[in-house]
Amino acid sequence: MINKKTILQSQAGLVAKKFSSFELVNSCLERIDQTDSKLKSFITVCKANSLNQARNADKLISQDKNIFESKPLLGIPISVKDNFCTKAIKTTASSKVLENYFPPYNATVVEKLKNSGAIILGKTNMDAWAHGSSTETSQFFTTHNPWNLDFLPGGSSGGSAAAVGSDQTIAAIGSETAGSIRQPAAWCGVTGLKPTYGRISRYGLIAMCSSTDCPGPITKNVEDSATLFKIISGYDSKDATSSEKELDVIKFGKNLSGVKIGLPKQYFLKEMETEVGARVLEAVKVFEKMGAQIKWVELMDPKYSVAVYTIIQRSEVSSNLARFDGIRYGNDRTFFGDEAKRRIMLGTYTLSAGYYDAFYKKAQKVRTLIINDFKKVFESVDVLLSPTSPSVALPIGATKDASMFGELSDILICASSMAGLPAINIPCGFGKHNLPVGMQIIAPQFNEKVILETAYAYQSQTNWHKQKPNL
Repeated sequence: MINKKTILQSQAGLVAKKFSSFELVNSCLERIDQTDSKLKSFITVCKANSLNQARNADKLISQDKNIFESKPLLGIPISVKDNFCTKAIKTTASSKVLENYFPPYNATVVEKLKNSGAIILGKTNMDAWAHGSSTETSQFFTTHNPWNLDFLPGGSSGGSAAAVGSDQTIAAIGSETAGSIRQPAAWCGVTGLKPTYGRISRYGLIAMCSSTDCPGPITKNVEDSATLFKIISGYDSKDATSSEKELDVIKFGKNLSGVKIGLPKQYFLKEMETEVGARVLEAVKVFEKMGAQIKWVELMDPKYSVAVYTIIQRSEVSSNLARFDGIRYGNDRTFFGDEAKRRIMLGTYTLSAGYYDAFYKKAQKVRTLIINDFKKVFESVDVLLSPTSPSVALPIGATKDASMFGELSDILICASSMAGLPAINIPCGFGKHNLPVGMQIIAPQFNEKVILETAYAYQSQTNWHKQKPNL
């Protein structure tokens, strides 16, 4: 089952000619055929196109043994969340409004993947417009958790996380506004990196909350995460918020001597599932054995970031979804789902005359306090470590009549997203119902290096990321 391989294992196998790109892609497609009727990870599977691209990749590999130096992902199947524009491949954002939309161009992230030789295997399911943390707001179907089909995969990148967790794909691309990479990665037991805001171009990503939207990789381990991160990051003239800051050289090792890890007291919530906190504290002992210095630190109560995020996100949603008027992109506004309508109405209210100062302007001021709060704590520690979500995956149907489901599931994530910080989720054990527990590592802006190096060191000493669901 070569679909179980990581990116780096796939590269090595292709270089050594242990298998072909055609065999690798076909193995993933067979896995999708076997499991997706139960999982429902994919909205679109590019079967014919991906096999044709695999044949072409095999020709290039046979003609040039050094081809991977210029095309490091050549012949490797990658799945993409369905809110990234893909030329001539249907892009729906899981909304009926865009049910038959075929973009005339690729998102910058997709273009970079293709330039590196990657094969776009398909487009994965998500909460419609990325509104949610469950994938239950998709207007097409709900994705299921590969560890237990009666439970949610998280969201909004639930399809991407489920596809990686079930080995339907070698890796996937997701996007995060406040938790949409880290939380589904936690619930599906995979690695999810949310880079610094501006590190990866948003051009061609269907906008949800423009001031926090951030593309990122969902992978089987930290090494793959770093590989994809380096390929898709970088300045883009098409995105005015993208950064020109150079990437740091990442050096993986098993010694964390000198690394200072802060444990925010406020992020170990009283109402958190006992098993979640216990697994994270067990992981802390692993970090200590590798030489890391551990200290408890104080941060602003995360409940304030939920309020700030709710106001700012709804406000930007009402603006961004105004362009979908039924003229340029697809169906008219009557095709919006209930969640989109709720967010549009609340955002329009908070931006309206008489309420702008009371809500939106005040939320932006508190956002600055959150940013400064992180700056202060990072004066004494290199990274912060906490649970990613206060619970393991919840049962399908849990979002019914729960208008704040996503915000409560992402309560430990909102603040770092509002501050534009990089963070990663890695698996650290299992909780109730034998479902995965995830922990997050957060660092100052543009310091993905320390996150990836710290997370890699943990994975070098543990096997949680190698555990597989029995589908």
